Amino acid sequence: MLEPTGLYEVAPDAPQLDGPVLLVALDGFVDAGAAARLAVEAVLEGQEPRRLVRFDTDQLVDYRSRRPPLRFETDHWADYTAPALDVVLLSDSGDTPYLLLAGPEPDVQWERFCAAVQQVVRRFGVRLVINLTAIPMAVPHTRPIGVTAHGTRPELTEGHEAWFATAEVPGSAVGLMELRLGQSGIDAMGFAVHVPHYLARAEYPHAARVLLDHAGLAAGLYLPTGSLTKAAERADAEIAEQVAGSDEVRQVVQALERQYDVVTSGRGQHPTTGLSGELPSADELAAEVERFLADQDGTEDGTQSGTGTDGPDEGPDDPTPPRPVA
Repeated sequence: MLEPTGLYEVAPDAPQLDGPVLLVALDGFVDAGAAARLAVEAVLEGQEPRRLVRFDTDQLVDYRSRRPPLRFETDHWADYTAPALDVVLLSDSGDTPYLLLAGPEPDVQWERFCAAVQQVVRRFGVRLVINLTAIPMAVPHTRPIGVTAHGTRPELTEGHEAWFATAEVPGSAVGLMELRLGQSGIDAMGFAVHVPHYLARAEYPHAARVLLDHAGLAAGLYLPTGSLTKAAERADAEIAEQVAGSDEVRQVVQALERQYDVVTSGRGQHPTTGLSGELPSADELAAEVERFLADQDGTEDGTQSGTGTDGPDEGPDDPTPPRPVA
């Protein structure tokens, strides 16, 4: 492996920090409901982030798989928006400083990138790294949003019941990062919020708010969620309107509600093996993640698809409804 220091530059005026938390939200992997992106936008709103570290995206990003925008005006190329993968310094509502690593997930050199992040963590004395992700799940939007918590030590996830025992899912740079940090004795954890899979390709601010609530509690930070709460109220109204306008969608949502209630009523009975009942198995979760990634890869510009529904015309007993989009 090449020397990790060749992947990043630290700002010459970067301050010494006293045990900050590092939040990590990389785009390019699973971000159902755009929850991680919305969470990043919420914490950046009204702030003047101070860049401490810049990663060399020219070494990490496959431009042909994720083409950055290049603007053409009449007869010339006018502007280029280069991808940025930075660690920035922010402060919470109580003026407590923390760090945020956001930008494109590296396409290549994952091991070297993870080693570089470890160097950055040690350089700034980071006490805890928290990854933010969102996964599609066959759950109804009318029930509390679930979260899968994971960490490098059992103590980091105390109070969170497991949803699954074992699952093989497509790999990610953030997943590998958490693994490598733990192997190096650095505390790292993450939250994967569960987004109703029929809303996974729309913006779902409820999920972003839940992500920040959990991250803030784990980190001891007061993270802003006011704008997300307002956006969630608007999304609720739009979703309710679409559900009310379709008997088919309403019936399958009700089927998901019955399924969810049966399963969650037995939570806590199998603390070491996750949920029993009829929520998706680990294999089904992996398949849903792979389908979500395939949907993303299928759009030419890499953006989420538009409104409407797709999928077969299923009955109310099928746990996979069409996809109303808020």
